[in-house]
Amino acid sequence: MELTTLTQENEDGILIVRLNRPENLNAFTVKMGQELEATFRAVNDDDSVRAVIVTGNGRAFCAGMDLATEGENVFGLDNSKRPGLADLEDLDDPELARVRDTGGRVTLTIHDCRKPVIAAINGAAVGIGATMTLPMDARLVSTKGRIGFVFGRLGIVPEAASSWFLPRVVGLPKALDLVYRADILDAQAALDAGLAQSVHEPDDLLDAARELADAWTKGRSPMAVAFARQMLYRNSAQDHPVEAHRIDSLAMFYTSIGDGDDGVRAFLEKRPADFRSKASQMPEFYEEWTERR
Repeated sequence: MELTTLTQENEDGILIVRLNRPENLNAFTVKMGQELEATFRAVNDDDSVRAVIVTGNGRAFCAGMDLATEGENVFGLDNSKRPGLADLEDLDDPELARVRDTGGRVTLTIHDCRKPVIAAINGAAVGIGATMTLPMDARLVSTKGRIGFVFGRLGIVPEAASSWFLPRVVGLPKALDLVYRADILDAQAALDAGLAQSVHEPDDLLDAARELADAWTKGRSPMAVAFARQMLYRNSAQDHPVEAHRIDSLAMFYTSIGDGDDGVRAFLEKRPADFRSKASQMPEFYEEWTERR
């Protein structure tokens, strides 16, 4: 896909994705959503990428949905339809293209990513600019950053599956407070709320994100990292730990006969491990597991 709302650059295995509508404060459009979806699907099969950093060009991260978008519905939805719960049973139905929440399509794709994802929030992150970061593994914020779940001010609801992600990031009481108040938090308030992992001066933000990406992925098994990310997100939401046991049994089996074999010998021999797995080539059960709803 030709990118018109994003830029991408692979820096030593770290894919830097920049939201690129600076003249509009990187306001989100349906096209940007499609390009983000395509990016996070493609990265799973790109073994030159070990981590992803998402940031914004210009002075904003993402100032929310572009409310100046022409059309009957600024969110790209079809006002003529009256869908019910049964209509959304098959999310792959092309007839749902203008019923499904565009932000949710993006966050579900980020959730399914096999590589760690870091948000480097360089400026305003409001509405979808805030919720798109919730399935990312860390949110690093510039001192100029601002985060706001402002849906209540517009008479709409939190989208992008954030009613699932936000309580898992900050806890249910804090999530309710953030949504009800619809305030815009400065960097320190975002840190205090548990939204941000750390706060940095603007010139240091991207370097801090790169440093974190390296700490998480350099010298690590790509397959084990992919498994660990999905196991923690998916298994922690199960009703009983026996479901986690089923998956970690299979994941442990396949990593132990792969990269884990050399990893153990390298530890005993006091040498760097030679990890050769690829996140693009997961064991057969992986797809069945991750596609199960």
